Amino acid sequence: MKLNKLSSKSIKTKKRLGRGIGSGKGKTSGRGHKGQKSRSGVAIKSFEGGQMPLYRRLPKRGFKSLSAKSDIAIINLSRIQEIIKKDKSSISSKINLSNLQKSKFINKKYNKLKLLGSGELNEKFNIEVNSVSKSAKEKIEKVGGTVTLVK
Repeated sequence: MKLNKLSSKSIKTKKRLGRGIGSGKGKTSGRGHKGQKSRSGVAIKSFEGGQMPLYRRLPKRGFKSLSAKSDIAIINLSRIQEIIKKDKSSISSKINLSNLQKSKFINKKYNKLKLLGSGELNEKFNIEVNSVSKSAKEKIEKVGGTVTLVK
Protein backbone atom coordinates (compact mmCIF):
# COMPACT_ATOMS: atom_id res chain seq x y z
CA MET A 1 0.00 0.00 0.00
CA LYS A 2 1.35 3.39 -1.03
CA LEU A 3 0.10 6.90 -0.35
CA ASN A 4 -0.49 7.59 -4.03
CA LYS A 5 -2.64 4.45 -4.37
CA LEU A 6 -5.10 5.40 -1.59
CA SER A 7 -8.56 6.39 -2.81
CA SER A 8 -10.58 9.20 -1.24
CA LYS A 9 -14.02 7.76 -2.08
CA SER A 10 -14.95 7.30 1.60
CA ILE A 11 -14.94 11.08 2.25
CA LYS A 12 -18.50 12.44 2.04
CA THR A 13 -18.93 15.98 0.76
CA LYS A 14 -20.83 18.39 3.00
CA LYS A 15 -24.18 19.56 1.62
CA ARG A 16 -23.98 23.30 0.88
CA LEU A 17 -27.00 25.21 2.11
CA GLY A 18 -28.83 27.98 0.23
CA ARG A 19 -27.44 27.22 -3.24
CA GLY A 20 -30.63 27.01 -5.32
CA ILE A 21 -33.72 24.80 -5.51
CA GLY A 22 -31.94 21.96 -7.30
CA SER A 23 -29.44 21.47 -4.48
CA GLY A 24 -32.07 20.04 -2.12
CA LYS A 25 -31.33 22.65 0.55
CA GLY A 26 -32.18 25.87 -1.28
CA LYS A 27 -34.31 28.91 -0.47
CA THR A 28 -34.89 28.52 3.31
CA SER A 29 -31.95 26.11 3.72
CA GLY A 30 -33.96 23.54 5.66
CA ARG A 31 -35.05 26.04 8.33
CA GLY A 32 -38.74 26.38 7.38
CA HIS A 33 -40.45 29.75 7.20
CA LYS A 34 -39.94 32.76 9.49
CA GLY A 35 -39.92 32.44 13.28
CA GLN A 36 -37.19 32.51 15.87
CA LYS A 37 -35.58 29.23 14.80
CA SER A 38 -35.13 30.35 11.22
CA ARG A 39 -32.84 33.20 12.28
CA SER A 40 -29.12 32.77 12.80
CA GLY A 41 -27.53 32.53 16.24
CA VAL A 42 -30.63 31.23 18.03
CA ALA A 43 -30.55 28.23 20.30
CA ILE A 44 -33.48 27.74 22.65
CA LYS A 45 -31.82 25.79 25.43
CA SER A 46 -34.00 23.50 27.55
CA PHE A 47 -37.16 24.66 25.73
CA GLU A 48 -39.48 21.71 25.25
CA GLY A 49 -42.25 23.17 23.11
CA GLY A 50 -44.21 24.60 26.01
CA GLN A 51 -44.01 21.38 28.04
CA MET A 52 -42.65 21.90 31.55
CA PRO A 53 -38.85 21.62 31.14
CA LEU A 54 -36.96 18.83 32.85
CA TYR A 55 -35.00 21.15 35.13
CA ARG A 56 -38.29 22.54 36.50
CA ARG A 57 -40.02 19.13 36.75
CA LEU A 58 -37.39 17.68 39.07
CA PRO A 59 -37.37 18.70 42.74
CA LYS A 60 -34.63 20.75 44.31
CA ARG A 61 -32.42 18.55 46.46
CA GLY A 62 -29.67 19.06 48.98
CA PHE A 63 -27.94 21.93 50.66
CA LYS A 64 -24.27 22.64 51.36
CA SER A 65 -23.63 24.84 54.32
CA LEU A 66 -20.67 27.18 53.96
CA SER A 67 -20.02 27.14 57.69
CA ALA A 68 -19.84 23.34 58.01
CA LYS A 69 -16.60 22.80 56.14
CA SER A 70 -14.86 19.54 57.00
CA ASP A 71 -11.91 20.69 59.07
CA ILE A 72 -12.03 17.54 61.24
CA ALA A 73 -9.53 14.77 60.54
CA ILE A 74 -11.05 11.34 61.22
CA ILE A 75 -8.67 8.55 62.15
CA ASN A 76 -9.27 4.95 63.24
CA LEU A 77 -7.47 2.93 65.90
CA SER A 78 -6.16 0.56 63.21
CA ARG A 79 -4.40 3.50 61.52
CA ILE A 80 -2.91 4.66 64.86
CA GLN A 81 -1.61 1.12 65.42
CA GLU A 82 0.04 1.16 61.97
CA ILE A 83 1.61 4.56 62.69
CA ILE A 84 3.05 3.34 66.01
CA LYS A 85 4.39 0.18 64.37
CA LYS A 86 6.01 2.11 61.47
CA ASP A 87 7.41 5.15 63.22
CA LYS A 88 7.93 4.95 66.96
CA SER A 89 10.73 7.52 66.90
CA SER A 90 8.93 10.32 65.07
CA ILE A 91 5.82 10.16 67.24
CA SER A 92 6.55 10.89 70.88
CA SER A 93 4.77 9.25 73.82
CA LYS A 94 1.85 11.67 73.32
CA ILE A 95 -0.02 11.49 70.04
CA ASN A 96 -1.89 14.63 68.96
CA LEU A 97 -2.89 16.48 65.82
CA SER A 98 0.28 18.55 65.53
CA ASN A 99 2.55 15.48 65.93
CA LEU A 100 0.59 13.60 63.26
CA GLN A 101 0.80 16.61 60.93
CA LYS A 102 4.55 17.03 61.47
CA SER A 103 5.15 13.38 60.63
CA LYS A 104 2.85 13.80 57.58
CA PHE A 105 0.28 11.17 58.55
CA ILE A 106 -2.48 13.82 58.46
CA ASN A 107 -2.86 16.77 56.09
CA LYS A 108 -2.14 20.26 57.43
CA LYS A 109 -5.59 21.60 56.41
CA TYR A 110 -7.31 19.95 59.41
CA ASN A 111 -7.90 21.87 62.67
CA LYS A 112 -9.47 19.10 64.77
CA LEU A 113 -8.95 15.38 65.30
CA LYS A 114 -11.63 12.73 65.86
CA LEU A 115 -10.78 9.17 66.90
CA LEU A 116 -12.97 6.23 65.85
CA GLY A 117 -12.81 2.71 67.21
CA SER A 118 -12.45 0.31 64.29
CA GLY A 119 -9.40 -1.91 64.59
CA GLU A 120 -7.45 -3.54 67.41
CA LEU A 121 -4.66 -2.21 69.63
CA ASN A 122 -1.56 -3.99 70.94
CA GLU A 123 0.39 -1.15 72.53
CA LYS A 124 -0.58 1.51 75.03
CA PHE A 125 -0.29 5.20 74.18
CA ASN A 126 -1.54 8.61 75.25
CA ILE A 127 -3.57 10.61 72.76
CA GLU A 128 -5.02 14.12 72.63
CA VAL A 129 -8.16 14.47 70.48
CA ASN A 130 -11.05 16.87 70.07
CA SER A 131 -13.64 14.07 70.05
CA VAL A 132 -13.61 10.31 70.50
CA SER A 133 -16.12 7.47 70.07
CA LYS A 134 -17.11 5.29 73.04
CA SER A 135 -15.64 2.13 71.52
CA ALA A 136 -12.30 3.83 70.82
CA LYS A 137 -12.06 5.18 74.38
CA GLU A 138 -12.88 1.74 75.85
CA LYS A 139 -10.25 -0.01 73.70
CA ILE A 140 -7.50 2.47 74.59
CA GLU A 141 -8.25 2.32 78.32
CA LYS A 142 -8.43 -1.49 78.17
CA VAL A 143 -4.83 -1.61 76.85
CA GLY A 144 -3.70 0.92 79.48
CA GLY A 145 -3.52 4.15 77.51
CA THR A 146 -5.22 7.49 78.17
CA VAL A 147 -7.44 9.74 76.07
CA THR A 148 -7.36 13.49 76.70
CA LEU A 149 -10.11 15.65 75.24
CA VAL A 150 -9.02 19.05 73.94
CA LYS A 151 -11.48 21.78 73.07
